[in-house]
Amino acid sequence: MENKEALVCTFISIFISLQFLFWRFLRPRFNARQTRHLDPPSHTMTAESYESEFLSYMIRKSKLVNKALDEAVPLCQPPVLKIREAMRYTLLSGGKRIRPMLCLAACELVGGKESTAMPAACAIEMIHASSLIQDDLPCMDDDSLRRGKPTNHKVFGENIAILAVDAFIALAIKHTVESTSLDVHPRRVLRAVLEMAKGIGTEGLVAGQAADLAGEGMSFDNNEVGLKHLEFIHVHKTAALLEAAAVMGGIVGGGSDEEIESLRSYARCVGLMFQVVDDVLDVTKSSEELGKTAGKDLISEKLTYPKVMGVEKSREYADKLNREAREHLKTFDPDKAAPLLFLADYVVNRQN
Repeated sequence: MENKEALVCTFISIFISLQFLFWRFLRPRFNARQTRHLDPPSHTMTAESYESEFLSYMIRKSKLVNKALDEAVPLCQPPVLKIREAMRYTLLSGGKRIRPMLCLAACELVGGKESTAMPAACAIEMIHASSLIQDDLPCMDDDSLRRGKPTNHKVFGENIAILAVDAFIALAIKHTVESTSLDVHPRRVLRAVLEMAKGIGTEGLVAGQAADLAGEGMSFDNNEVGLKHLEFIHVHKTAALLEAAAVMGGIVGGGSDEEIESLRSYARCVGLMFQVVDDVLDVTKSSEELGKTAGKDLISEKLTYPKVMGVEKSREYADKLNREAREHLKTFDPDKAAPLLFLADYVVNRQN
């Protein structure tokens, strides 16, 4: 399949899948299983117990997300069995689950329940999985290693990998609409789906990927110009999906417009910070430590933060973004915001 045809298929799958919005009003009431969630740790705790409590929180959330993802993409009969196998290969291959965790924590922060946001959290992880498959294709970054395993197209072939990307986008929309509790107003469900679509298309991932491809081999005499181009890439390619995760959680959780915009600003800082750290790790860690090909950006002559501002300045910039992210949560109760505050610290300090 030609690259243009693959991209067209991706967009078509988005619009076709919007028909599932109407199913929401015809299906029986969704009886969501109420899952007990961890209350955010008190700010009076010591730093050590706070960290331990948050790591337990992350493990609990990850297990719940993994179970929900496993149930959302079951194996089925041919002829789509191979595509489902390819989807599950990437979706269930581990990962930090930062995006779904962000979605769940945002929902709880504005007073919603974990179970209310779980469909949206799974949907955003499906979109993330689709972006990883697409990013690794020979026509994109041409990578052969992801999370310590062969990339999707190396195992299933390029044709199945591309179809898995299309299927993920359709399923993400369908799952959000079908599985979100009927207690959430239909307008909020529609708003959440539109936020996800925005994060995928030419206002988000697609724009960032296009700019990333265009920037390969480019040199900028002025570092400020190079930094602006780099910021455009990662505000769209990386931050947009984290932004969508937080905003979707805030929307289905019943957050006010002001709360949702604060979550959006927080997540944008975290998204950029994630990429800055990712770029630094790419030039300071081994492939074994990262679980993916180290130094790939350097070989591909990609524009990166270390390339524009150096490793130390990049680390300083990540710290600055962490401070800004925390600033955007100051209007919330500090105890309730604790998981998101620690999540930002986790992202800036991660080692793979």
